[in-house]
Amino acid sequence: MTALDVRPADLSGDDFQTSDVHRWVHAVAEVVQPERVVWCDGSAAQDAELTALLVEQGTFIPLDPVQHYHSHLVRSAPDDVARVEDRTYICSTREDDAGPTNNWREPGAMRAELGRVFTGSMRGRTMYVVPFSMGPVGGPMSLLGVEITDSPYVVVSMRVMTRIGSGPRALLEAGRPWVKAVHSLGAPLVDDAGVRTADVPWPSNPTKHIAHFPETREIWSFGSGYGGNALLGKKAMALRIASAVARDEGWLAEHMLLIKVTSPEGRAHHVAAAFPSACGKTNLAMLRATLPGWTVETIGDDIVWMRQGPDGRLRAINPEAGLFGVAPGTGWSTNPTAVEALWGNTIYTNVALTDDGDVWWEGKTDAVPEHLVDWRGQDWTPGSGTPAAHPNSRFTVPARQVPSISPDWDSPEGVVLDAVLFGGRRASNVPLVAEARSWEHGVFMGATVSSEQTAAAAESTVGVLRRDPFAMLPFCGYNTADHWAHWLRMGQQLGERGRPRVFAVNWFRKGADGRYLWPGFGENSRVLAWVVRRLEGRAGAQDAPAGLVPLPGELELDGLDLDERALAELFAVDPAAWLQEARATEEFFDRFGDRVPRQLREQLADLRARLAPAAPAAPAAPARTAAA
Repeated sequence: MTALDVRPADLSGDDFQTSDVHRWVHAVAEVVQPERVVWCDGSAAQDAELTALLVEQGTFIPLDPVQHYHSHLVRSAPDDVARVEDRTYICSTREDDAGPTNNWREPGAMRAELGRVFTGSMRGRTMYVVPFSMGPVGGPMSLLGVEITDSPYVVVSMRVMTRIGSGPRALLEAGRPWVKAVHSLGAPLVDDAGVRTADVPWPSNPTKHIAHFPETREIWSFGSGYGGNALLGKKAMALRIASAVARDEGWLAEHMLLIKVTSPEGRAHHVAAAFPSACGKTNLAMLRATLPGWTVETIGDDIVWMRQGPDGRLRAINPEAGLFGVAPGTGWSTNPTAVEALWGNTIYTNVALTDDGDVWWEGKTDAVPEHLVDWRGQDWTPGSGTPAAHPNSRFTVPARQVPSISPDWDSPEGVVLDAVLFGGRRASNVPLVAEARSWEHGVFMGATVSSEQTAAAAESTVGVLRRDPFAMLPFCGYNTADHWAHWLRMGQQLGERGRPRVFAVNWFRKGADGRYLWPGFGENSRVLAWVVRRLEGRAGAQDAPAGLVPLPGELELDGLDLDERALAELFAVDPAAWLQEARATEEFFDRFGDRVPRQLREQLADLRARLAPAAPAAPAAPARTAAA
């Protein structure tokens, strides 16, 4: 029997119940052959037991309890530190359904390989069964899952990131559908001959597979104990599998943050935003507005699920219960809200340890400690020449601890979504903010999200672009072009009243001297204010090649040290550079062949027409406003 041939086994004579979930768990156990099976209930008592076990095994290093209540440091194996995109597969029946930007494996061949590696993979270990809910338990926008794992680190992390325990289990046993997720470290403690070996603090396997079966709603992950490779409720279920479910059922599962923006008049609007990595996503999710009278509250920092509500409008939830944030670059000067959330109940992975039992990473503080123990467990000083924390080091913390968390962050019905933002790290071309002219133009904005990379060999004024449409390139569970088509269908389904407005933003434009033109961080609240005023019909805009940009004087810039030249450059249009980028966009679209929706080809043609010499001159940049 292969690992994925988990047909119900004979249950007579044992204590397993006979629900579909229990039959499946029993069948998986027959394949992986654990020493014992433990159902996880999400209780504080079980969490304390597993935490003590992890400390005893050397996986958890307790931190100073005064500085970090109930918090621990973990050091992974040096070869198990990040996503392994080349070993992450979409196992759809047809290769075209995975598309050119996913790694596809034929399902039968993948199941055969998984059968080989999973057989006996948990010998000598405990198999933990984690029933969980993504989204509030029983909510109309939530989904259930069951993760089987042999890692107690995964169990305690899933308790932070999802809702686990008796609530999801009761729904599962009542017959609710669920996503099947199986994870093994691939490090059995008993070999084929029955010889037991000693465990290590971070067990893993050089062979790694993270396989997704969208048609059968299954995830099988082998060999890695780290991050999204092992916490299968996160990217694996909440994006790769959920995006396929959403396509089939008529909703959206997206790699987005979700915030609540409140104006000085007390009117609240909800905004989702899709940014690729290293583009300020977490900073926007926890933004502290500098614009007087405006507030921003956090609903989610990474994933958003959106469904049409009873009133026809699009509603959104954050399906996660915690934050799995990148530590480097998250600091007191860049994102104090995030740092303040880390007062306790936090798992740190691959950050540095201070001499007094605190943690540190690059960017946490402006001052660099004179001595640390780095993420590998070695002495470190500023002269070591290596990072103290791994660039992908993480913190795992309950969302409820974020100081800016919105009171309705875990509302089962979600919040009405008013606007969607798309943004990348662009040193040139893309303006500070532009509104889409139509839903189709907004989908074009999402499909052309990219970040500019420096490259010595690049002769282009545009630079080298890393395409990341909708910030979903590594996370879409099906053909990316079909994802664009699904967004277009959703626009038709929602109608004019139900659709959120769409905007593109770019905090990262640079001047000729290489310096950023826009101050960013809390000052981004000024851009959000214009977006909200557009939603309210209280801000003007003018047409430009990229979309509708603010009229002169519409951006609230009082008190901001921004000269007229920098402001003009933030919205300047170089037709030659834009046309060059349009050619690159066409080449990117051509990778997907005839699956690219006709509407996006038309939007590209419209962009070129607007950039042609005969097109009207670009509008003047918004001027500095007087007192509002």
